[in-house]
Amino acid sequence: MNTTVQNLAASAEMWSIEDLIPYARNAKKHSDEQVKKIAKSIEEFGFTMPVLVAEDGTIIAGHGRVLAAKLLGLSEVPVVVAKGWSDEKRRAYTIADNKLSEIGGGWDEEILKLEIEALLNDGDGDYSADLLGFGDKELEKLLAEPKQPEAPEEFPSYGEDIETEHQCPKCGYAWSGKVK
Repeated sequence: MNTTVQNLAASAEMWSIEDLIPYARNAKKHSDEQVKKIAKSIEEFGFTMPVLVAEDGTIIAGHGRVLAAKLLGLSEVPVVVAKGWSDEKRRAYTIADNKLSEIGGGWDEEILKLEIEALLNDGDGDYSADLLGFGDKELEKLLAEPKQPEAPEEFPSYGEDIETEHQCPKCGYAWSGKVK
């Protein structure tokens, strides 16, 4: 494994958006909704991730950020120049950057729910679902209380004040009495 890592981020510079050239064969598509969400994020948090460009200004990574910057009416964006990269390396990174952001990971939904609830309830309330990158329905589903399992129809109902002896390991329903 190569232990020497090129630190391109240390050399960020401001470039005019007019000097940036979208890569004509960029396979990643950006919906209007996604660009608007990126723009809201840039408005709130600033431009936290520079655009990666070739020496001639062709965008390697960051097409969505550039579209969002244009939507916001920005004239300049931070860029990092990939100096000395071959065309093949630039094309490979364009694909890898887009694909790697989709792979695996996922969310720890319990922690995510706690964090979002804290932002929505404990903070100043300025962090909307949209600003966090979620749609309203998606956030509503995430924050919904888990549905309590219901007893099968053949099970009699009892008050909560009785001691429970049994619990279904699959659905969590608890009951007292003999197991047949």
